[in-house]
Amino acid sequence: MADVIVFAEGPTEEQFIKRVVAPSLRPAQVFVKPQMLKTSRDAYGGAVSFDRLKFNARNTLRQNPNTVLSTFLDLYALETNFPAYLDAKDKSDIYTRTACLESALHQAIVEYAGCRPERFIPHIQPYEFEGLLFSNVAALCDVEPTWHSYLLKLSAVRNSFQTPEHINDNLETKPSRRLESLLRPKYQKTRHGPLGAERITLPVMEAECVHFREWTSKLRSLAANNGR
Repeated sequence: MADVIVFAEGPTEEQFIKRVVAPSLRPAQVFVKPQMLKTSRDAYGGAVSFDRLKFNARNTLRQNPNTVLSTFLDLYALETNFPAYLDAKDKSDIYTRTACLESALHQAIVEYAGCRPERFIPHIQPYEFEGLLFSNVAALCDVEPTWHSYLLKLSAVRNSFQTPEHINDNLETKPSRRLESLLRPKYQKTRHGPLGAERITLPVMEAECVHFREWTSKLRSLAANNGR
């Protein structure tokens, strides 16, 4: 059995983890709990700075000595103060870029928190959560009856990229902006995002999205590793 706290970037990601990721991992005896970081006195979620992340990571790891900590952060608009940000930016391959960022983040958090390396599993999603929704655009269209009339356009977007995780990070062409521009009624992140993910299902997203699958596979393996 393993308990995992995941720092989620915002309410959409929090609901995605709670409603899609956590139930799928529970049979493997991995119990995942999403948590948004406090951004002000009365607010949670939103842009995550490295300083805020490392402070909360250290506190969480110390207060929960038997828990593993992970993250679910978007690569798009990642704060520039994250470790190895400039080095990663120069790498054209998206998986090399995220690996560079995650490796540096892992080292920095482990050193700052003074925890065992296996207690922190960083994950940065390329380019943002909405990329996962392109894993099956037909299933996504089931969220709203009128969305099926946009299926061909959504399919054209998906087929233009190697994987859903390659749909890029330009302000006007990032996955969430494409959904907002194409769909009517307009895509609303907090409402449609978790609903779409539930219809697509975790196994389909894992099959389509390599980096995402690597993260969920690491989480699944925690129960077996704890039992050794």
